[in-house]
Amino acid sequence: MSNVFDGDSPTNLAEYSVSELSGSIKRTVETAFDQVRVRGEISGYRGPHSSGHAYFALKDDRARIDAVIWKGTFSRLKFRPEEGMEVIATGKVTTFPGSSKYQIVIETLEPAGAGALMALIEERKRKLGAEGLFDAARKKRLPFMPSVIGVVTSPTGAVIRDILHRISDRFPVHVLVWPVKVQGEGSGDEVANAIRGFNALEPAGAIPRPDVLIVARGGGSLEDLWSFNDEIVVRAAAESAIPLISAVGHETDWTLIDYAADVRAPTPTGAAEMAVPVKAELEAQAAALAARLQGCMNRQMDQRRQSVRALMRALPSIDQLLALPRRRFDEAAVALGRGLELNTINKRRGFERVAAHLRPDVLSNRIAERRQTLNERIVRAERMVERLIDRSKSRVDRAEAILASLPARLKTQTDRGRDRLGNLSRHADTAIRHQLTRARAELSAQDRVLQSLSYKNVLKRGYAVIRDEDNRPVSQAAHLSAGMGIAIEFADGRVGALTTEGGTPPAGAKKRSAKPAEPPKQGSLF
Repeated sequence: MSNVFDGDSPTNLAEYSVSELSGSIKRTVETAFDQVRVRGEISGYRGPHSSGHAYFALKDDRARIDAVIWKGTFSRLKFRPEEGMEVIATGKVTTFPGSSKYQIVIETLEPAGAGALMALIEERKRKLGAEGLFDAARKKRLPFMPSVIGVVTSPTGAVIRDILHRISDRFPVHVLVWPVKVQGEGSGDEVANAIRGFNALEPAGAIPRPDVLIVARGGGSLEDLWSFNDEIVVRAAAESAIPLISAVGHETDWTLIDYAADVRAPTPTGAAEMAVPVKAELEAQAAALAARLQGCMNRQMDQRRQSVRALMRALPSIDQLLALPRRRFDEAAVALGRGLELNTINKRRGFERVAAHLRPDVLSNRIAERRQTLNERIVRAERMVERLIDRSKSRVDRAEAILASLPARLKTQTDRGRDRLGNLSRHADTAIRHQLTRARAELSAQDRVLQSLSYKNVLKRGYAVIRDEDNRPVSQAAHLSAGMGIAIEFADGRVGALTTEGGTPPAGAKKRSAKPAEPPKQGSLF
C-alpha cells in the first residue's frame, strides 16, 4: 500500500493498486462471512467439471450468488445436487479477484428439509412410472433353487456377512459379490454398472452367470440411501434380465429401486431367505413325500392283491376247465385208431388197382407204339429238310440269273434318267424365262403407276413446293415468319429464298442464279 502524499493531488486519500484493492476486499469478505448458511435453489448445474469441481449458482426470487464445490468436498456429499433442487449450503464467501466476482465455497450441502427430497422422489417416481418401469407385467419370478447368486453391496459392511451367513445356513450355493460403494458420490453409477455387469456375463463363461441378483444395503437416513433413488440405478434394475431382489435399508425404508426390482425384501437377511429355500426343510419334505409315496405303493399293491384274489374266486377250478378238453381228447384218440385202419385199407385198395395196370406186356406194347411214332416223325422231318434244300437251291439260281442281268438293266435305267434330266433342264429354262418376262411386265406397270402419282408431274405443270429450314413441306403461309430461309422446289430443281412480312420481295435482295439440281437417277432393277 502506498502512503506517499502528492502535493498536486486535490485530496489526501491513500492510493491503491488494483491488486491491493482486490486483496483487501477478499480478506474483508472472508473475515466477515467466514461461515454462513445459505438457502436457495440450484441453478445452472451441469454436473462436476472435468477437474472434479462443481460450479453452479444459488438463487431465490430476488438475487443470485455463484457457488463452487471443490473435488474433495464433492466426493463426501451424501447426495448429488440436481437442477432446481432447494438446498441449504454451508460454507464461506470469498471473491475471485480475476473478475471482481464473489462466490460461496460450499463445504456441506443438504436438502432444504425432507419434504424437498420426498417431492423430488415423488416427481422421479411419476416420471419413471409413466415409462412403465414399475409395471407388474415386467417383473420376473424368482428361481426356486438357484445355483449361483450375485450380490451387489459393500464388501466391508455387515450386510454381506449377514447374507452369506443366511445363505450358508439355509442352502449353501455359489455366491458372487460385486463390491460397490453404497453411499456418496459415484455410488449410483457403481451399483448400476454392477447390475449391468452381472447381466453381461455368459451363462457358460469362466465366471458363471447368476440365477438371481441381490442389491443390498443397511439402514440409514434418506440422504444415506439417496444413491438408490438415482435414475440410472432404477433403469438398470428394470432392464435386468436376471431376477433382482431389492434389499435396501430396513422394512420401513423405501427407495425407487424397490419399485423397479422384481421382488422387494424388507432387509438384506430377508433377501437371502427369499433367494434360497431351506435345505433341511426340503430334505424333510422330500422324505415325507417319499414315505407317502411308499405308503401309496403299499396300499396300491394290497388293493391289487385283493382284486386278484377276488377274481381268482370267480374263476372255475382247473379240473372244470380241463374236463371238456380232456373228453374231446379221449374221443379223438379213439377215433384216430379207427381212422388209421380205414386209411390203410383205402390206400391198399388204390395200390392194387394201379398195380393191375403195371404188367410187363402192357409196358412193352406202349414202348413199341412210342418207338413207331418216333420213327414216323423222323421220316417226315427228313422229307421236310429235303424240300427246304430244293427250295433254297431254286432261290439261289434265280438270284444268280438276276445278278447276271443287272449291269444291262442299270445301263438302260441310266440312259433313261439322263434323257429325263435333259428334258427337265429345258423345261426349267423355259419356265424361268417366262417368269422373268412376267416380272418385268409387272414392274413396268408399277413404275407407270408411280410416275402418274408422283408430285413431280404436278410440278411440271407450273406448280412449286415450299420447304422450311428443316426441309419439311409448308402448306400454309401462317407457318412462316419474316426473315426465315425457305427452299422452293420446281420441276427442274430448287432455289433458296427469304420470307418477308408482305407479298413484295425485299428491295435489297440480290438475284441469285441457282443451277437447277438434277433429279436423282434411278438405277436399273435388273
